[in-house]
This record gives sequence, structure tokens and C-alpha cells, in this order.
Amino acid sequence: MEWRRLGRTGLRTSSVGLGTMTWGRDTDEHEAAEQLKVFLDAGGSLLDTAATYSDGGALDIIGGLLREEVDRDELVIAARSGVAHGRVDASRGALLRSLDETLRRLGTDHVDVWLVQAPDPGTPAHETASTLAHAVRSGRARYVGLANHPAWQVARLATLLEGDPGLACVQTEMSLLNRSAEAELLPAAEALGVGLIAWSPLGRGVLSAKYRHSVPADSRAASPHLRGFVEPYLTAEARRVVEAVATAADGLGRAPVEVALAWARDAPGVSSVVVGARTPAQLRGSLAAVDLELPDEIRDVLDEITTPTPR
Repeated sequence: MEWRRLGRTGLRTSSVGLGTMTWGRDTDEHEAAEQLKVFLDAGGSLLDTAATYSDGGALDIIGGLLREEVDRDELVIAARSGVAHGRVDASRGALLRSLDETLRRLGTDHVDVWLVQAPDPGTPAHETASTLAHAVRSGRARYVGLANHPAWQVARLATLLEGDPGLACVQTEMSLLNRSAEAELLPAAEALGVGLIAWSPLGRGVLSAKYRHSVPADSRAASPHLRGFVEPYLTAEARRVVEAVATAADGLGRAPVEVALAWARDAPGVSSVVVGARTPAQLRGSLAAVDLELPDEIRDVLDEITTPTPR
């Protein structure tokens, strides 16, 4: 698997990262351990998590794996804070409490990348920025970033963090079903020298083509926890894109999930994409795209039928 630098930092990470949103809820510790082994064997390093995943259960599973299954230095751990009990809170106290709890549950003294999970209009930007800088100075985080923030807020925080430690990355949703980041966020990130990590590059699972004819009983759309997460992409417009991806996959002799992942991974300005899987088998299907480079003509067609529009 290719490794890339995260923006203008010295941090190198795998071009595909492993998400842990299902760990501790739909994925137990044994399946998580197998997923991690599959991921590392494929050359991966970036492990993405958040304090909110399974109310901290994902962190507990990762902590157990760090104690028993994997060397800490094999992983680039990206963790998000700033949402608690369904409420956004990027104040100094809330962020540092969350970070300390994250480190305690992981059983490590630092995360490699620490991100503010969502914009908080109630907290001044300089307070959030100074908290991020303090996390680096205190050794709790090696690099810092922002998740799900609009371009103007990224520019504001990048200015406040200019120099040392600097803003390392932004994380946002990006796929053939959601190219809104290309309008402002990607150009801003490139101009600022900030890496971009794309989450849900498979369109919340829809680009796997599993929903072409029905909703499988074991799918995210059938889960009471995730149904609302998937439904926005179960539309007629989305089906048109899925059919195009499936057609491209047939022509290449690959699976739709591989085509969708390769498109997002190699989109201009993207440092890494994060894929989640409920089972090791699903993860293997996604990682089959590691060696796939889309022909220019196929990428051009997919680009044309999914012209980015603001959301």
C-alpha cells in the first residue's frame, strides 16, 4: 500500500486508513483483531477513531489490541474529540478531558493526530487553537487537525496555528456521491499545505452496489443505529452513480467497491481515505483496491457524471 505525507508535515501514513465506528457495537474484539491484522498485512498504518464511537467502546478495543496484538509504533492513530452526549463542545476543558480519557482508554501517552470533531460556534476560535497547540506542546498529540469544518474555519484555525504546531490535516466526507469538498475545502487545504483525509469514500456503503435492488438485512441501512446515516444516498440520483460505478467495475473485472475506493483515494489533494467494515471479509473486499489505478478514461467519465455541487 502506498504511504503519503500528510500535507506539508513529516508524517507519513497509508493511503487507506481503517475506521473503527462499528467497533464495540457491531464488531466485537475478535473481529476487530482480525480486521487490524488484515489491514496491517496489506501495508496499512492509519487507524481512525473517535471518543464517541460506541460510547468509548472502540477506544477500549483498540487499547486491548495495543496491549496484546500490535506494537504501538506500527500504527498512526487519528482520534477525534469535541462531541459529548450528542452535543458539540470544543472548549478547552471539554477537549482536554476528552483527550485525556482517550489516552487512558487507549493505554498510550499520545495520539499521532488529534482532531476537533465538529465546529463549535459557542467557543472562540483562538481558544480551540490554543488547546490544540497545548496538546502538541504537552506531548499528548504529535499533530492536530479539524474534522467536518467548512473551508473558512479551516483557514481561520490554520492562521492561528501557523508555524508551530501548524494545522496538519482536515477530515471530511468525500466520495462519488458527495464531492462538495472540491468546491472550497480541497482548494483551501492545498493552498494552506494541509492534508485531507476523506471519510466514507464508499458513499456510506452505497457505492458497493449492495443496495441496487434491495436493502440487505445485515447492511447498515437495515441497522437501527445507522439507517439514518445511509438513507440520504438511497436516491434516484445516487442509483445513477452506482450504476455507472458498477458498469466501470464490470469493464475492469473488479468489484464496484474497488472502483469507488480507488477514485476517492487518488482524487487530487487527498492524502488518505478511511474505510470502515463490519466484518474482516468486508474489509478484504475494500483493500482489494490497493493495486487498482483507474484508467484516465474511466476516471473522466465518473468525474463527468458526478460533477461536484455545493451541499
